[in-house]
Amino acid sequence: MKKSDAPKHLTNEARGWWVKLADEYGIDDEAGLMLLQTGLEAFDRMRECQKAIKTDGPMIKDRFEQPKAHPLLSVERDSRAQMLAALKALNLDLEPLRDGPGRPGGH
Repeated sequence: MKKSDAPKHLTNEARGWWVKLADEYGIDDEAGLMLLQTGLEAFDRMRECQKAIKTDGPMIKDRFEQPKAHPLLSVERDSRAQMLAALKALNLDLEPLRDGPGRPGGH
């Protein structure tokens, strides 16, 4: 898999992030690309949950017509955590790689 070849099962938004992150941070090794894919799959799952929660609202009624938290709230939270963990595992710095002059980040 090449960094320019975003997995086809990712959404357009996630594929855009794939190209941007792989390019800006020079992610081109198999392990890095696998972590990036895992993070973006979690990103897509998070977005799916956000859409459903926006449509249904954060509170829904159970079978007894009692209000309860939308069950996808926890899936959204877990997906966000998985995405951030994958990005952290990639050791992404806040500053993308630069070819030009300038001070390195954090100094």
